[in-house]
Amino acid sequence: MSFPMSAAAEATTAPPSLEFETPSDDTLLLRLAGDWRTHEHLPPADEAEQRLRSATGLRRLTFDASGVTQWDSGLLVFLVRLTNLCEAQSIQLDRSGLPDGVDDLLRLAFAVPEKKDTGRGGAAPSFLARVGKGALSARDEAVEMTSFFGDALIALARFALGRARYRRSDLWLFVQDCGAQALGIVSLISFLVGLILAFVGAQQLALFGAQIFVADLVAIGMFRVMGAMMAAIVMAGRTGAAFAAQLGTMTVNEEIDAFRTLGIGPMEFLVLPRMLALILMLPLLAIYADLVGVLGGAVVGIFLLDITPTQYYEETVSALNLRHFAVGLVQAAAFGVLIAVAGCMRGMQSGRSASAVGDAATSAVVTAIVMIVISLAIFTVVFNALGI
Repeated sequence: MSFPMSAAAEATTAPPSLEFETPSDDTLLLRLAGDWRTHEHLPPADEAEQRLRSATGLRRLTFDASGVTQWDSGLLVFLVRLTNLCEAQSIQLDRSGLPDGVDDLLRLAFAVPEKKDTGRGGAAPSFLARVGKGALSARDEAVEMTSFFGDALIALARFALGRARYRRSDLWLFVQDCGAQALGIVSLISFLVGLILAFVGAQQLALFGAQIFVADLVAIGMFRVMGAMMAAIVMAGRTGAAFAAQLGTMTVNEEIDAFRTLGIGPMEFLVLPRMLALILMLPLLAIYADLVGVLGGAVVGIFLLDITPTQYYEETVSALNLRHFAVGLVQAAAFGVLIAVAGCMRGMQSGRSASAVGDAATSAVVTAIVMIVISLAIFTVVFNALGI
């Protein structure tokens, strides 16, 4: 945007020029003329700066801009450079002879002091500093996760006592989303996992002529570990990320702050229905995944190992017992709590931007999968120690 001085001056396109006069020994007058627009000509700032630096006994700088035809930010940049130079050399700057509006713009330019620490330079932190910072961050993360998990358990206790405040319609909506609508992807993954288990085990068992025990391998592996774990991982990527995105968006829109202002606890109203839905549905999905995985193993056993359907069924039934079934259900229920806690926690920790919501969804999936694997290792050690 340029600022014309007059209608007659608009026709003048002379380049910017400077003239120096010395009305007195301690005063320098700068006569500005021509077109001071950056896209037309380069303002002669270097010439003025050299004159100021070489002047001796100079105490005052004045301007005469009556010859300026048009100007824009190029004139302002030129004057800012002169102002900084005058301040460094203790020269008084008189801006009364400048065009109308220039003085106001310069005041705005110097209203907020320039920040001196915004550069990206500086020495990189040492290795020990990075390790210490990472340790402190991990400690804070553990404390925050423990606190959130404790709040979730309190919400579950209030639900058991019938004192929790939530909408039952939300609960059934989440039950449908975590249950029936997840059957497709759980079916595909579980079938392929059972098929892979059977195929890998068959290659080794065939060396001993014990192909029939493929049914035992697939049945025990699916019911004890793989069914619950694969269903949990699928739900972590599907539902955990969705929970984080939903609550993260509510954080961006300040809806969670509004709940707190109205005296409604977000833990009960938002987290509890999601957690209950996963606790109820994930064991059922794990049972479904077990059966579909056994079916995938049966396809390999029947069509590749020449095992009859009756033989495969009888071997599967003989290998399973109630203990294997209970182990899988306990793990699935625990995985449901972990997925809900990870997804809701990351969503409520989200920043207030679109990219922060995406980061929260990604972090929810990673956190849930890590927690599932760690808890699975703990369950395995405990069940082995108890002989279950």
